[in-house]
Amino acid sequence: MNDDFWGEPIYEYSRRQAIADGVLEDVSIFAREAGIIFPTAVTRRVWDELVVPDEESRQEGQCESGRAWDILWMLRMTVQAGEAGDEVRFPVTFVASGNRRSKVMLKSICRPDDDGGPCITIMFEDED
Repeated sequence: MNDDFWGEPIYEYSRRQAIADGVLEDVSIFAREAGIIFPTAVTRRVWDELVVPDEESRQEGQCESGRAWDILWMLRMTVQAGEAGDEVRFPVTFVASGNRRSKVMLKSICRPDDDGGPCITIMFEDED
């Protein structure tokens, strides 16, 4: 950003603040298990609508850690298949309401974190 033209920012909302506030859910532990080395988070909407299973699915064995891992594994497989760049779109299929399967397209964005290192944020296609 050109500070000469725009001046100093009035307010900045950091990734750390977004995680602390619950706007993002840190899934870095699961990401490392899936072979993703960068700090990784999902949006609150992805967490609430996809990662947290409904009660019927929970009774069928679905859990947050398994669903988060599924998202991260599909991201990794998409990247390994040749998708590259700072924005990657990828499909994930979820089981909902016990037995119903639902395919969802997600996107991941890789940008600098608060300290300038790479980090990944996973969201719905219509989120930014």
